[in-house]
Amino acid sequence: MNSFGHNFRVTVFGESHGPVVGVVLDGVPAGIELCEEDFAEDIARRAPGEAGTTARKEADKPRFLSGVFDGHTTGAPLAIVFDNENTRPEDYAQFAATPRPGHADFVAAVKFDGANDPRGGGHFAGRLTLPIVAAGVVAKKMMEVPIAADIVELGGSADKAEWPAKLEAAKKEGDSLGAIIECSIEGLPIGLGEPFWDSVESMISHAIFAIPGVRGIEFGDGFRAAAMKGSEHNDPFGPEGPVKNGAGGVNGGITNGAPVVFRVAFKPTSSIARAQQTWNYEAEKLEKLEIAGRHDVCFALRCPVIVEAMAAIVLADLLYR
Repeated sequence: MNSFGHNFRVTVFGESHGPVVGVVLDGVPAGIELCEEDFAEDIARRAPGEAGTTARKEADKPRFLSGVFDGHTTGAPLAIVFDNENTRPEDYAQFAATPRPGHADFVAAVKFDGANDPRGGGHFAGRLTLPIVAAGVVAKKMMEVPIAADIVELGGSADKAEWPAKLEAAKKEGDSLGAIIECSIEGLPIGLGEPFWDSVESMISHAIFAIPGVRGIEFGDGFRAAAMKGSEHNDPFGPEGPVKNGAGGVNGGITNGAPVVFRVAFKPTSSIARAQQTWNYEAEKLEKLEIAGRHDVCFALRCPVIVEAMAAIVLADLLYR
């Protein structure tokens, strides 16, 4: 469904080329100072502009429909919308017959019997991460815990000096790149997490995999732990908790006082200029597909703030249980 959370509940709505995208937040405490300017910094981090990002530009100015009065939250459901103004639905007309490789075009048409909005990916588009970022701004205000995410690997390289050349080469080839983003959350109390199903890792992973294009997540030592010995991976305890952090701040699904650290793998952008093969369901034949439009070479460049937002949503929900 389109809602997530228990005591802090987030519902997203809208389509990429519809009139608006938005979010409804239920469980926001009354009395939190909130205005449109509070969203500017995180929205700017998600916005395109740097090399390797889409040419689609939107004002992305939040509008409050409910839940805010006189600069404070009221305790009622908080509804925020963003207008879609720079839309080009004609770029997507061809994909009803020829679904794009890597996208949800095919499965959405089958699941909803062709009644879905296919323009720009509709409800499956990365455009829906904008209201998630807005929800993250509110969640961060609710919890006041430092959350920081950044790209640590792009196109298979951890050397930032190599990234501009990799992006430019992929663009010239009409291709795309993926990336890995690391997120660290400090200052969490010991004891967050609800075994069995609602462990901290389970809840964060659930939210992170809702971000379009995520292919994997790992905490602490992650997959490297499979090649370690117990003596290498285990985190000994000192008087203030763990003295190392191979577990990524979580034991038994519960925060242990160390920073919660996880990494997220993002796939390369699926919409590429390079010609691909796909099936034409009207002509009933395999044919070449060339995708026009405005697409990121590496959409993960705009995703650190989205990862932060998802983590904040989960942790705000756990903190208010």
